[in-house]
Amino acid sequence: MTVFSSGTEEANAPDLRAGAPTAPGSVTVVIPTFNEPGNIRELLARLADSLPDRLPDCEVVFVDDSTDDTPAVAEMASRDCPFPVTVIHRDTPAGGLGGAVVEGLRAAHSEWVVVMDADLQHPPSLVPALVETGTHKSADLVVASRYTGGGSRAGLAGAYRVAVSRGATWLTKGLFPRALHGISDPMSGFFAIRRDAVRNHRDSGALHPLGYKILLELAVRSRPRPVAEVPFVFQDRYAGESKSTVREGMRFLAHLVRLRTASPVARALVFGLIGLTGFVPNLAVLAVLTSAGMHYVPAEIVANQFGVLWNFLLIELLLFRERRRHRHWADRVGRFGLLANADLLLRIPLITLFVGGLGMGVFTATAFALVVTFVLRFAGTEMLVYLPRRGRPAAGRRGKIEEA
Repeated sequence: MTVFSSGTEEANAPDLRAGAPTAPGSVTVVIPTFNEPGNIRELLARLADSLPDRLPDCEVVFVDDSTDDTPAVAEMASRDCPFPVTVIHRDTPAGGLGGAVVEGLRAAHSEWVVVMDADLQHPPSLVPALVETGTHKSADLVVASRYTGGGSRAGLAGAYRVAVSRGATWLTKGLFPRALHGISDPMSGFFAIRRDAVRNHRDSGALHPLGYKILLELAVRSRPRPVAEVPFVFQDRYAGESKSTVREGMRFLAHLVRLRTASPVARALVFGLIGLTGFVPNLAVLAVLTSAGMHYVPAEIVANQFGVLWNFLLIELLLFRERRRHRHWADRVGRFGLLANADLLLRIPLITLFVGGLGMGVFTATAFALVVTFVLRFAGTEMLVYLPRRGRPAAGRRGKIEEA
């Protein structure tokens, strides 16, 4: 990671201001960038017109994942700015745009952090209004919204992007009604948040951003309250091309699943639903093997492994994506396979015990054994496959801003 601050020498420093005290009334504007050389000079010029008069204690932090000369352009343009400008170039863009914002949060030492895009679709002139609204209303989070009175999504190009944006908004508000209460535009990338609301809030957890919807991550995990909104008109892109892709859309959906399954109860429910889908490859392979002449007993054993592999892949992608680094993939596959097959071996003795020892009917005993083995399998998967090994710190301790 390379860090440049206007007025200082270039340095290699992975954590620019970690642990520094927040300065009351100050603001850090965090701008994630990816190949935006045509926008930087105009963006800084407009910020220079808006910030110093109303927010004199201000700074700008670019967190850059570019593969072009964007960081060099930002470095050159920063020399004419009336406020400090820091450029952090990440060698590995962990977490995408959301991870870049988290890096900016870690670098900030201001009371307020304003997050905005570099393409000028978020008007720089609105930055002071976000901070002033938060201060006046004693809010922890102020969202620039396209969907509150006076706001507009005019800069969204085409009916397709409008439909996707609206659909994503409805989906997220439906999935997180409590966390997003009072936020009309959870898909907004333009907002102000008190840094202490992320760092010290009693309900805050470590941030694990995936993709570009960092506001959703902050609102769900940190639960900043109170929340205020400021209307804004989404502008046309000043230069360059949109970074919105199908891949980013898939990362967004994966992010929703991760957030929604953060609680053990929700994870257990999704774990069970994934287990049910495993019957599809299991039965398909069983049909192929038996039709080819294999005896049904060895065919079922082989087919069950395909169901186990299917379940493992979905669980890796949807439930425990952020915990995969705790163990090697082969270790995880082996442990998961042993647990899944032990489920079958344990179920028959349990049914025998429930029928012969407790006098249950066969159907009741079978259903009860399924529930017991499901609970044991879920708990075993969490504890034996995806928990960190002893001596290795867990990613995600409460109340900390974690690197993505």
